[in-house]
Amino acid sequence: MPRLVLPLPGNEGFAARLAEAAGAELGRLETRRFPDGESYVRLLADPAGRAVDLVCTLADPDAGFLRLAFAADAARDLGAAEVNLVAPYLAYMRQDRRFLDGESVSSRTFARLVSCTFDRVVTVDPHLHRHPALQGLYTVPTATLHAAPLLADWIAAHVRAPLIVGPDEESEQWAGAIARRIGAPHAVLRKTRHGDRSVDVAAPDLSAWRERTPVLVDDIASSGRTLAAAAQQLAAQGLPPAECVVVHALFAQDAWAQLAPHFARIISTDTVPHRSNGIGLAPLAADALLRGVQDPPAGPHMKGTA
Repeated sequence: MPRLVLPLPGNEGFAARLAEAAGAELGRLETRRFPDGESYVRLLADPAGRAVDLVCTLADPDAGFLRLAFAADAARDLGAAEVNLVAPYLAYMRQDRRFLDGESVSSRTFARLVSCTFDRVVTVDPHLHRHPALQGLYTVPTATLHAAPLLADWIAAHVRAPLIVGPDEESEQWAGAIARRIGAPHAVLRKTRHGDRSVDVAAPDLSAWRERTPVLVDDIASSGRTLAAAAQQLAAQGLPPAECVVVHALFAQDAWAQLAPHFARIISTDTVPHRSNGIGLAPLAADALLRGVQDPPAGPHMKGTA
């Protein structure tokens, strides 16, 4: 019996591509709100005896997590053999420690809620910060997929003579891995953050690369301030107009409008639906599901790191 792929609202496109790549049936959910604001969820496909993959990017988790939990429980109650979460973007990784007295360590709480609801979690490049791996947080099997090879292949196919640039020290892993895959040079800028929307970026001397097209690469574009400041630094050194390739296109509030004028082109993967999507990751997720890919179990040093 084929797998059953069920998209939460707003995830229909990724789910359709996932079902096609996995040879699965694409089902539907009926969702609506009662007058008092409570959610109604109905499965419009039979999950009995099947692996059910619920697709829900979690870029806006507070608005839809209860519907996701209701759908998972309904599938299990109706006889699903397993209920998995395919979350191309995984939320609540930021607050991974208690910075101020009394703060909620929300990454641990969210991981516990998800682990109680699903048999397995498949996601792409979670922003781990101080957690070395998802298995230090989640108590169910996880599959952490990596988009860097696909970003590299896209750059090689679409950008002439690229110079791979990481906008800050955290992006070194991205810039280095992508550059090595396509045999391109790379550089990493230095960032000083003064607040959620205020950053300073310093660039090394890049004059040797003025004949190359700078391509800024990163895992997340949220406020866009770091990427915009980096593009300004590159332009100040006389490099050609920069391009930007990111995994998760969050673009909070007015970030897209503020960021787009700084780049010749901005391309993202489809982990979060956005007009910049140009790199599809559904086949990557389908392969992980079909092959049963799992992250290594957490060692003793990885537990309780929050």
